[in-house]
Amino acid sequence: MILAQPATQIEPGSALNLMIILITATLTENMLLTRFLGMCPFLSISRQLKSAFGMGLAVVFVTTCTCFLNSLLYWHVLVPLEAYGVPAESLKLILFIVVIAAFVQFMEMAIERVSLGLYFSLGVFLPLITVNCAILGTSLFMINKSLAGLDALVYGFGAGLGWMIAIVLMAGIRQRLARARVPEALEGPGITLIVAGIMALAFIIFQGMIKL
Repeated sequence: MILAQPATQIEPGSALNLMIILITATLTENMLLTRFLGMCPFLSISRQLKSAFGMGLAVVFVTTCTCFLNSLLYWHVLVPLEAYGVPAESLKLILFIVVIAAFVQFMEMAIERVSLGLYFSLGVFLPLITVNCAILGTSLFMINKSLAGLDALVYGFGAGLGWMIAIVLMAGIRQRLARARVPEALEGPGITLIVAGIMALAFIIFQGMIKL
């Protein structure tokens, strides 16, 4: 008789577990190209490579910091308060948005002081990171996956990194398309959406390979 071997348990916080979280957040569950979150700045800021790279770095910073902080506040503040009748599930949206808004305000002031050119190139989309659904979605998915501490930090970084890779790739393609012969009917948003769809198909291939 052949006995089935028990599945190997991956310890939370281990190097292997963190690698799986990073690959999942960056590729197999890319916030932009598999979940289609944050499409507005993706289509608007990706005209120039410099602006796309700057926006990508900003999103990586915000998702990493807010995901980690939101995990601490949710698991160590809101969840324990449920014993006293506090509705954690209802308050988490308000809490997450406040944390994200605070970080975006700090980052906006930092970019304005360090690089005024990048600040003006990002324009209105920099403060709109506050309501970027990809950033809020990262924190919500983190809670759904029961990630906390270092796991949440890596998940936030991976989600932001995946978003950054997507927008930088799109910016590079659009700069090449600006010198290409595109049919008049497809110029502008038309060809951009077609390219975004092809990129999404490429990333969807990774879905199911690794799951948290």
